[in-house]
Amino acid sequence: MTQHPIPSRARRAVALAVLLPLAAALAACGDRGAAQASAPASAEAAKPARPASDPNLVAAPASLADRLKLAPVERRPISEPLSVVGRVDFDEQAVARIGASVTGRVTELQAVVGQTVRPGQVLAQLHSTELGQAQLAYLKANAQRELASKAVDRAKLLLAADVIGSAELQRRENELQVAQVEKRAAADQLRVMGMGPREIERTIETGAITSTSSVVATVGGVIVERRVNKGQVVQPADVMFIVADLSRVWVVAQVPESLIGRVQVGQAVSIEVTSMPEPVKGRVARIADTVSPETRTVTVRTEVENPNRQLRPEMLANVSIAPTPVERLVVPASAVVRENNLDHVFVRGEDGRFRLTRVALADESDGLRAVRSGLDGGERIVVDGAFHLNAERLKAQTEGS
Repeated sequence: MTQHPIPSRARRAVALAVLLPLAAALAACGDRGAAQASAPASAEAAKPARPASDPNLVAAPASLADRLKLAPVERRPISEPLSVVGRVDFDEQAVARIGASVTGRVTELQAVVGQTVRPGQVLAQLHSTELGQAQLAYLKANAQRELASKAVDRAKLLLAADVIGSAELQRRENELQVAQVEKRAAADQLRVMGMGPREIERTIETGAITSTSSVVATVGGVIVERRVNKGQVVQPADVMFIVADLSRVWVVAQVPESLIGRVQVGQAVSIEVTSMPEPVKGRVARIADTVSPETRTVTVRTEVENPNRQLRPEMLANVSIAPTPVERLVVPASAVVRENNLDHVFVRGEDGRFRLTRVALADESDGLRAVRSGLDGGERIVVDGAFHLNAERLKAQTEGS
């Protein structure tokens, strides 16, 4: 049988008829695969993002939950310590500023700074011409009184003999009274100049005049300052020695006028100085009636016993005053957690978890700390076991990262 050749155009038509359906089928399969491959990615993108965990929230594990103690935040009377800077000062009622009673030149010094002296002890000797002149005036007044006294005695005899009249007797009696007054005035002048009654009488007995004057201690205590040197001329207005009884001192503090309403006489005071390991206790003795216009502060004074002289005048001190208790929102000191040098407490939420909450607190007083901000009252906080709960919080935070 004779075969006839197929023309080339017809062969191309047959090939296209076979390849086109095959290409269409392959394209459909490719589209379905691409759609299936992109479907998971689209689904993942459609899901909401998981919220990050709050680092301040912590759930107490079962091993710790029974050891936690909770209590509500409430108001209680509390004395917030009032801390101010003060200084140690002399007890002004036991300080004497001693000087000369006459004008003179210092010839001898018998006391030094730091020496303990008793009342009446001689501290220095002076040479005073003024004292000599006063003694001379006293001797003259005494002689004039004796002369006037004898004149009165003679006048009485002459009156009895009817030699003189009564008027002459009265005149001489008046002269005697004037002489007695002048003698008393001269004696008073010697006493002002530091002479005692026995020394004045000895002046009359011996008739001797001395120009030596003694400067004596008027109170017992310690010489804390000497302002004179040998050979120096001094006057009664000059201070030569300062003697103080240091067995009792004052601690003076300056309290801002805005806080003085919290301070009352009799309140307890704790005084700290760097040289003493333990604070000294005292009580407010006096509150000044005026405000310093320069510093806007009020002076508060505490009197403190100082038997060992450990407190020295002009020492700086930290003075802590315990004011009258007032109602304040408070938390126990055991509930406070320090984090980044800030105060926090754990507040229990409705879901049973605890939130580390930042608070601003006052200084501790009797185991309590007044709340200044961060809490409203009524919240239940961890008052015992807060340290361990915070350790769990930090542990969970570390494991989560």
